[in-house]
Amino acid sequence: MADKIKITLIRSCVGRPQKQRDTVSSLGLRKINSTVIKENSPQVKGMIDKVSHMVKVEPA
Repeated sequence: MADKIKITLIRSCVGRPQKQRDTVSSLGLRKINSTVIKENSPQVKGMIDKVSHMVKVEPA
């Protein structure tokens, strides 16, 4: 079974470039402190790297 990670939005998307906003929404995050649990895949890791300054990542 694949590992899972918990992703939490800790900073606002206001004033950020549209690509970063799109990445946050594609991860399933909407509001500050919203949390999602995702599979630990290369695609998800790439999205997290693009918005690493806005999210907090923990093992689930």
